[in-house]
Amino acid sequence: MFDQPRRANQSEPALTFDQMLERVRYEGAYPTRERAAEAVHHVLGALGRQLTGDERVDLAQRLPVEAALTLTAQIPDTEHLTGWDFVRDLAARTGATPATTRWDTGAVLAVVTHLAGPGLLTRILHQLPDGYALLFGQAELRRPQAAAA
Repeated sequence: MFDQPRRANQSEPALTFDQMLERVRYEGAYPTRERAAEAVHHVLGALGRQLTGDERVDLAQRLPVEAALTLTAQIPDTEHLTGWDFVRDLAARTGATPATTRWDTGAVLAVVTHLAGPGLLTRILHQLPDGYALLFGQAELRRPQAAAA
């Protein structure tokens, strides 16, 4: 579905906000554009509460302006949530079920994965706690753990 390659130093996002909504609508099989927009705003707002530093700035630069504003309007939380806790927290904030929230998260983050590109996505996943790779549609690889003394 994503047939447009990203340029290395692109000053404009690869998609307009309308195009992003259409891709999210397709990924999530949403009946309306409004439902896709709701998912985008909820999920990017929640991601904005978890993502910090250069990864946050770089991702915002690759998103359409409207999506970037949603991401960056949030003040990052001091407590980082695991992927599952991210879904549960978002479900509680929106009043949706965890299953619906997981679906919305997957639909939005599939498009974000494309916009971020592999290098930035790897950096984002290294910053976030366990469980986010699956939300971004990636394999969840275990991080090396220190040997017990």
